[in-house]
Amino acid sequence: MEQYFLRYFTYPYEGDVFPFVDALKHNHKPKVKPINEYNLDYIYNLKDHCVDNNYHNLRIIFLIKSALKNFEQRNAIRNSWGFKKRFFDVPTRTLFLLGINNNDDELQYKINQESIKYKDILQAKFIDSYYNNTIKTMMGINWAFKNCLNSKFYMFVDDDMYVSVKNVLAFIRNPAYYPDYLKEPSRMDNTVLIDNNNNSNNTTIKLNNLKIRKRRQIFDIELPDNVRLFAGYVFKSSPHRHKTSKWYISLDEYPYDYWPPYVTAGAYILSKNALVDMYYTSLYTKHFKFDDIYLGLVAKKADIEPFHCDEFHFYKRDYTPFNYKYVIVSHGYNNPNELLQVWNEQKALGNA
Repeated sequence: MEQYFLRYFTYPYEGDVFPFVDALKHNHKPKVKPINEYNLDYIYNLKDHCVDNNYHNLRIIFLIKSALKNFEQRNAIRNSWGFKKRFFDVPTRTLFLLGINNNDDELQYKINQESIKYKDILQAKFIDSYYNNTIKTMMGINWAFKNCLNSKFYMFVDDDMYVSVKNVLAFIRNPAYYPDYLKEPSRMDNTVLIDNNNNSNNTTIKLNNLKIRKRRQIFDIELPDNVRLFAGYVFKSSPHRHKTSKWYISLDEYPYDYWPPYVTAGAYILSKNALVDMYYTSLYTKHFKFDDIYLGLVAKKADIEPFHCDEFHFYKRDYTPFNYKYVIVSHGYNNPNELLQVWNEQKALGNA
């Protein structure tokens, strides 16, 4: 029989994990040992991937969960939204998260060549499959924690996503008011033009001042360093109890009638503090096979509330050149040519 989530929810480790997390953060020995460590054997580790001689800190790291065979998809991403020099003054990094296929040496050989050429493959020895996405995700979080804490944000993305890096950067400046805060300056512009139509000199001065204020509204906003942002498209749903379902979960695996709030795994953003706290909390959170649910469980135990934004489209957003202006991500771009076409159109329009 299902139990009420709101009344009875616990999940191993059952109890308050904060004292253990705090001990680990301060390099002290916790009273309870971690119950779940993702210690993986890496083929390609990229330990120096976040070193930048021009910038001490990076703005955002894109960690892309990719299927082994998706070579063309990875190249399309490298040539579009994943290009690390997309904005010359915004230091970013892109890497692809891969497992292995023990039965295909030819495939691994191609990945070896790809890694040598692009130096952006993070690969470890676990079977690359749908039900191992939690391992793939935690590989990325563990790697970022150990090798890349000089970034303020981290974005995890599936390789069939359209991403507007321009909109990502705007979102992480002011998540609570995205995209509305981008629309307000243009309305202010129109008001000033109307109000000052009869005095061209004053209009010019005020318009120049307004343009400065407009830039400040858009760019001079910054989240505090201690923010714990875990953002994307948030769901509040129930477990699938039908045994024929791809997402079937037994009562033994999870006995409650609702999941904790979780962000769909196709695309989400973590601030540095959120990533650090979720890394430590994951050490005391039993493994779960669905990565979005697992991160929801970790966030619940870490007391991090997932932040919802409608512009993270977990489905394929109907496309016209003019309705993607504020889209952050859209699912369904598993055709590399289509991804490149849409991204190039949006880039030309100033939306990507």
